[in-house]
Amino acid sequence: MSFIIVMGCIALLILLTTWGKFNTFLAFLLVSILAGILLQLPPDKVIASVQKGMGDTLGSLVIIIMLGAMLGKVVAESGAAQKIAGVLMNAFGPRNVQWALMLTGFIIGIPLYYGVGFVLMVPIIFSVVYQYKLPAIYVGLPMLAALSVTHGFLPPHPSPVALVGQLHANMGLTLLYGILVAIPAIIVAGPVFARFLKQVPSQPLQTFRPSTIEANKLPGTAISFITALLPVFLLMLTTALPYIFSNSTPAVKAALAFVGEPAVVMLIAVLVATFTLGTGMGKPVKVVMDSYADAVKDIAMILLIIAGAGALKQVLSDSGVSNEIAAALRTWPLHPLVLGWLMAAIIRVCVGSATVAGLTTAGIIAPLVVQTNVNPNLMVLSVGAGSLMFSHVNDAGFWMFKEYFNLSIKNTLKTWSVMETIVSIAGLIGVMILSLWI
Repeated sequence: MSFIIVMGCIALLILLTTWGKFNTFLAFLLVSILAGILLQLPPDKVIASVQKGMGDTLGSLVIIIMLGAMLGKVVAESGAAQKIAGVLMNAFGPRNVQWALMLTGFIIGIPLYYGVGFVLMVPIIFSVVYQYKLPAIYVGLPMLAALSVTHGFLPPHPSPVALVGQLHANMGLTLLYGILVAIPAIIVAGPVFARFLKQVPSQPLQTFRPSTIEANKLPGTAISFITALLPVFLLMLTTALPYIFSNSTPAVKAALAFVGEPAVVMLIAVLVATFTLGTGMGKPVKVVMDSYADAVKDIAMILLIIAGAGALKQVLSDSGVSNEIAAALRTWPLHPLVLGWLMAAIIRVCVGSATVAGLTTAGIIAPLVVQTNVNPNLMVLSVGAGSLMFSHVNDAGFWMFKEYFNLSIKNTLKTWSVMETIVSIAGLIGVMILSLWI
């Protein structure tokens, strides 16, 4: 009966956000309370459970997500993203323009949230389309595939960061494994798949013709690359240091653990960016700080959605139903990593939001990770891959792609939706291959 109640609550969540057009946070809140009541939690414990879930989830994430938004904002507004794109375009040349844009999307996609990255990168795509007279889909899809993969697989993006927390994974290892899985997925869904789309008609709207920053006002090449990728460098470095200094004193180990905390890593990255791409380029401190305040406003709703997902997870945990479901799922003839991917994929297709799909799945699958001893870092990636499955008409990204590239719904399904599906399946394959050695 408990399993039926949980499935019913998830179905209600889907209906509220799709058919009912409810705000996702409100939908999570209502469904969490209803689930607590139906699962026979004491009335005074239902709200306490909701509050604990929200607090515990945000407590470990809010610093990382906020600082990630600030870093992305300064990378975008300073012109560092434009500089990176220009350098890669010059290095690869017109014949390999797809690969240049794919690499640009991957580098820029790490610090930038998907929506911001999409809006920022589309003018760069269109400038290449107009300059070299190439098909827009052929040129643009590899970059957008890279943005999508970083959004679903890699910290410090909200869903992967939240999954790391809920599944008790390691941020640095998840990032390292995520890059190993992401690269082949992006290549297959980007340059390889796009070669079959040269004949898809697309006339990008003139509204989106690029307005660029003058070249003499852009930051330097080294500063742009180092600042954008600093979180990646630091997370990998701090993940490796404990192994390098395994025989060091307890004080050294404690210092390494402190520096290796993702929140500290992101704080260092933002402070460096504040100077290199902010005050170091002549911007007053107040202007940079105002930009950071705007960045926080941009992601406020994302934080609330994550909090709502945390509330539902805690209700399922406190009622004991998560362990019941995990015990039942253990009997299914599926590998736990495949099961996590499948659950996220089903919710994604129904709800449309990759973040909601990933976080909802994590609340259900977390006990199974403990019971089966599956690698939690790989489960983060498996669920992340599933959360990208078949974007269609209930996903905002689908409509952004359609409108910016001026496509029919049929051609959007043939291009964007298939690309997302390839990314998802390739991601699962990559995770399963890694699981043979890890």
